[in-house]
Amino acid sequence: MKKTTLKDIAIKLQVSVSTVSRALQNNPRISKEIRDLVLQTAKELNYFANKNFDFTGLKKMNAIGVIVPKISYHLYAMAISGIEKIAEDNNMKIIICQSNESYEREKGLVKELIEIGIAGLIVSHASQTKNFSHFQEAKDHNIPLVFFNRLCDEVESDKVVLDNFRAAYDATQHLIEIGCQKIAYIGGPEILQISNTRLLGYKKALADSNFSLNEKLIDYCNFNRESHLTLARKLLYAPTHPDGILCFSDQIAISVMLAAKERGIKIPEDLSIIGFNNEPIDELLDPTLTSVDQPDYEMGLASAQFIINRIKNHQIKNTRKILKSNLIIRNSTNRNKR
Repeated sequence: MKKTTLKDIAIKLQVSVSTVSRALQNNPRISKEIRDLVLQTAKELNYFANKNFDFTGLKKMNAIGVIVPKISYHLYAMAISGIEKIAEDNNMKIIICQSNESYEREKGLVKELIEIGIAGLIVSHASQTKNFSHFQEAKDHNIPLVFFNRLCDEVESDKVVLDNFRAAYDATQHLIEIGCQKIAYIGGPEILQISNTRLLGYKKALADSNFSLNEKLIDYCNFNRESHLTLARKLLYAPTHPDGILCFSDQIAISVMLAAKERGIKIPEDLSIIGFNNEPIDELLDPTLTSVDQPDYEMGLASAQFIINRIKNHQIKNTRKILKSNLIIRNSTNRNKR
């Protein structure tokens, strides 16, 4: 038997899907008469059957949904701590979900969070996501939405992001200043906006220092160790390898370090490496890893504050907050070690 949807109720009552959603969430913009009519129709159409939640209370949950690619990523673990801090200060809970970089899983999570009536949604989308209509659906259900770290321009919302262009520019400039002549960029998945924004920063730094651009030194990889190592070996086992590499993440940078040791390439004497995220392990590596430090906790604080503000007032203007980074210089780019 086909499950009844909000659209089925809307068609029967000749109203919009958003009106049905708001009525079931007890939104004050919907009159009591309409709310009662929607509830009665939902019951008649067996809308509440086989659902693992109770919609009859007609209230939104006092909780914020948070979807991240992987909770194990240091950036997201810290951002979640920031989100939780603001939520607790406002007597709210958070529901944490991970997409595991899967578009289909992410889409299903958004649907479930809409159905249980979350008060707001904070998202860093999956690397596989190309279609963002599921997030627009959340907005159509009158759910405040904030994107952080990984953004999309297809859906209007509040957004919190690192200044990725400047971060990559400064990191590339550092490689130039220490004497690197052949600098490569290893990005994350090519469809990710932040990966390409960092590429632009890398290219601008080269241009400003009158370096010619070599497209063969630019490549992308997925978020798994095998992909990282394959690309690192491709670069380092070439007849002439780069003497500087800017990596999309610390995990990629660590794979580059492993491939360099396999090849007998000395770091930083023959190859300087910079990662992104400044993860705790960076100080334990040999050599220690130079990395772009991202304000991940502050990113979480800002994202949660945006959601709280919008829950209180849906009419406020969408805002984009851009946070600054710091380059933490360690031995992987310290050529004084020669």
